[in-house]
Parts: sequence; C-alpha cells; structure tokens
Amino acid sequence: NGRFFVNFTNSDGHTVVARFRRSGNPLVADPNSRFDLRWISALNSEPFIRQPFANHNGGHLAFGADGLLYIGLGDGGSGNDPQNNAQSRTALLGKMLRIAVNVPDSNQNGYVVPPSNPFVGSADIPWEVWSFGWRNPWRYSFDRETGDLWIADVGQSNPGYEEVNLQPAGSDGGDSEQCDGRSDAAY
Repeated sequence: NGRFFVNFTNSDGHTVVARFRRSGNPLVADPNSRFDLRWISALNSEPFIRQPFANHNGGHLAFGADGLLYIGLGDGGSGNDPQNNAQSRTALLGKMLRIAVNVPDSNQNGYVVPPSNPFVGSADIPWEVWSFGWRNPWRYSFDRETGDLWIADVGQSNPGYEEVNLQPAGSDGGDSEQCDGRSDAAY
C-alpha cells in the first residue's frame, strides 16, 4: 500500500513509531507523509512513548504472518529495571506491542488494537500489549516456515550473555517468562 513504519528515539529520548508513504520514487520516503502513531494507552494519546533513561529503548519492529505490526519496547533502561516497567501492568515499556496498522489515513491514532490481543478488555493492562516481561527485545524475527517468533533480549548480570526466546506460532503472547527462554546467544 506504499506505507512503511520506522521506530526511533527522538531528540527528547522518547520512542516514536512513525508511518510514512513512498514518494514518486519507490525507494524514497515522502517526508511530508510522516505521521507519528498516537498511543491510545499513553497519557493524552501522545505521539511518542516516554522513556525514563537513555538505554533499553528496544527499537525493532516487524510484521507477523498475521499482518499485524509487532513493536519491541525495552524496560526503559538503567540497571535491574528500577521502575519495574517490564512487570508493570500499566506501562508500555518492557513489552511487545501488537497493533493493526491497516487503517485509513484519517484514523486519529494510526492503528487499532486487534481484538485477539491477550489483554483486550483488561481494566489495567494496555490493550496494545501482546507480551510483557522484556528487558530489551532489541531484535526478533518470524520463522518463514513455522511462523514461530525468535526474540533476542538483553541479559543482566551475566557479562557476555544475552537471551534468545522462542514464542511458538499461534501462542497468545502473555508473560515472556512463559517463552522457551534460551540462556545464551550461542544456543
């Protein structure tokens, strides 16, 4: 449809997910088409997700075979998640979000929440959340043959080791601790 999405940290240190359209040249963005998604679950539906520290901002996004956009957000940074964002029931940080972006340009937020997200209907968990408990899911990929989601997450207190998680195709997200966690990147 000529749209593409970019996840970046703005000059104030906050996460922005922006939608663009291609220009007349399919390899070049139309800079005037930029639209920053407005987060329904954020205060005042802001066009960014507030970050308390300069590290663990995630930054990766990818479309799944379901056509939905998955957005990895780190826990907000510092060491040992001092604000407990990854396990917080109200924060978007430390989560994997899943949203439907095939909406009209007139949609004020730039997305809708898929009704199949695991926390739709919850009074205290943002409906965009597909999975929680992440330190910094900085890179992930969907297996083309199985649809499984492999997620690289930043480790803590184990220098030189990271974590690789497997979220089987068809699973409903939830707590990252329920993933098939692998304790070292060489696995």
